[in-house]
Amino acid sequence: MRDRIQEILLESIQVKEEILRSGVGSIKAIADMIIESLKKGGKVILFGNGGSAADAQHIAAEFIGRFKRDRTALAAVSLTVNTSVMTSLANDYGYEVVFAKQIEALGQKNDIAVGISTSGKAKNVALGIKQAKKNGLKTIALTGGDGGELSKLADFSYIVPSNITARVQEAHITIGHIICELVEQMLCQEQK
Repeated sequence: MRDRIQEILLESIQVKEEILRSGVGSIKAIADMIIESLKKGGKVILFGNGGSAADAQHIAAEFIGRFKRDRTALAAVSLTVNTSVMTSLANDYGYEVVFAKQIEALGQKNDIAVGISTSGKAKNVALGIKQAKKNGLKTIALTGGDGGELSKLADFSYIVPSNITARVQEAHITIGHIICELVEQMLCQEQK
């Protein structure tokens, strides 16, 4: 069991080392896109399934509340938190449209949509990104593996260099935290 624990930790470290080698510019580009959106009065709209839904909620909470410092709230929303909307859309139209219909209703000029999918193959996330583009939003995809369809649809995609779902999820939340810190640092003055 100790050996397996060490193997898992090493896998996670190796993924992050590869991100350190090749992903810093991409993470900065995502942070810059979000900063520009928020400066223009837009909001960050995040969505995904399962663990990626949890990541969407987690990052939205970091923007609205605080990351490292007390400051004014930053506009963000996770499309995975309203169970009445999610279940009514899934029941009436099908699960594939649960994010697209919400973006159709809520997405406005200067907003930025962030679709999260460990494989890049989630149809509902892809349709959400397509709807965001139709609404004129900038779009970002966070994926893993080969990036799937999602990585080809978004204006900017970052594909975590791993095919292991758990390692991709760990990297997504690390990337999300880095982005939160950069955005907070650039946009917010410390408040007393």
